[in-house]
Amino acid sequence: MRFRALVAVVGVLLAAMTVNALAASQVRSVRLWRAPDNTRLVFDLSGPVQHSVFTLTAPDRLVIDINGATLAAPLNVATANTPIIAMRSAQRTPSDLRVVIDLKKVVTPKSFSLTPNAQYGNRLVVDLFDNPADAAPPPAPIPRVATVPAVPVNPSQPQVKLPPPPASTGRRDVIVVIDAGHGGEDPGASGSRGQHEKDVVLAIARELQRQINGMKGYRAELTRTGDYFIPLRGRTEIARKKGADLFVSIHADAAPSRAAFGASVFALSDRGATSETARWLADSENRSDLIGGAGNVSLDDKDRMLAGVLLDLSMTASLTSSLNVGQKVLSNIGRVTPLHKQRVEQAGFMVLKSPDIPSILVETGFISNSKEASKLATRSHQQALARSISAGVGQFFQQNPPPGTYVAWLRDSGKIAQGPREHRVQPGDTLAMLAVRFQVSAATLRSANQLKSDELKVGQVLTIPSTELAAQ
Repeated sequence: MRFRALVAVVGVLLAAMTVNALAASQVRSVRLWRAPDNTRLVFDLSGPVQHSVFTLTAPDRLVIDINGATLAAPLNVATANTPIIAMRSAQRTPSDLRVVIDLKKVVTPKSFSLTPNAQYGNRLVVDLFDNPADAAPPPAPIPRVATVPAVPVNPSQPQVKLPPPPASTGRRDVIVVIDAGHGGEDPGASGSRGQHEKDVVLAIARELQRQINGMKGYRAELTRTGDYFIPLRGRTEIARKKGADLFVSIHADAAPSRAAFGASVFALSDRGATSETARWLADSENRSDLIGGAGNVSLDDKDRMLAGVLLDLSMTASLTSSLNVGQKVLSNIGRVTPLHKQRVEQAGFMVLKSPDIPSILVETGFISNSKEASKLATRSHQQALARSISAGVGQFFQQNPPPGTYVAWLRDSGKIAQGPREHRVQPGDTLAMLAVRFQVSAATLRSANQLKSDELKVGQVLTIPSTELAAQ
């Protein structure tokens, strides 16, 4: 009997210890990010918790039960432009906290816990995904030129006259999708003065978009336009939906050694390309996807062997183009900042694994290096980096214009219908970059402006002469 009594006492003590352990965590604060199709809530915790989430209707509410936690401070957060009306909480038991979110409309919740990292402690993440019916329809993909096989005519059958297809101008824009790495709950690397990679690269991405949009025949789109998180595969899906001809992901690296410095450009590794081809073939959903951005080759009606050949060819072509544009971008970046490596590196980055879109990842510098972190935070250096990337992109597409684009029409027509112009020199401009941008030779620019050297001064006004492209 004494033994049984001792076991019972130990059981009670263990249960009490468990309750106390669970109740030891506190909800210290809540943070919110709004993305185009979802709202992310992050509860900062002092320790691990268990939780459950469910929805209620009439009116619409989301209930989050956090077991093993108490509230340390009021849950104050700005909810403008989100489906959230208000947040309220109550301590159901000394160790169980309930948070109720009043909603304007139905959402689909998804929740998970995160363990501590270098920036944050334990966290509970709750994503509120918008109802697809409430979201704006995605833009139609940019049509590509497709080859339609000829159908033999049977003279014994009456022929039906089809109306002619609408005439195409054949002068669509080259689409460049720019991906600012990290975002929202994922700050990326951090600098010695508290700089966050997510903020630096978004500023560079916005400047790059502005510059590319200033190039006739080009249009730049961003995967994220604000401080929110997008899953890695979601970034390439955005590029595909926008009909991207090129995907450029912008980052700012960190290294264990604070002495590491220099910019880098990455393309997908051969091993990464092989594994991605295998994944696409194994995934039934991907087998029905399209190759070619907007797609003119479908896999859903191909047997596995043929689909594998088509994917391999597409991946090889994309990788070759990625290395080509990557080297041009790297060469131009080397004119405005030191390089970490003199050639395009290859790695299995997830955002580069698109079999139908040439993709590069640009590490603009080491934010862990205090000198480079300070440069990366300046407007002038961001402009110079963006200008070097846009110059490399322009060089690549002048040599490899996608069919049906304005750039291809320029090459095929042999002329650019533009007279003399003026350009005020911006930080980061070089004579070589301006020659590429305005499609004239450096010698022509020197001659037109009576320059004795290639040195330029910020604010200097240059005359850009009328230009011609050599017919190919």
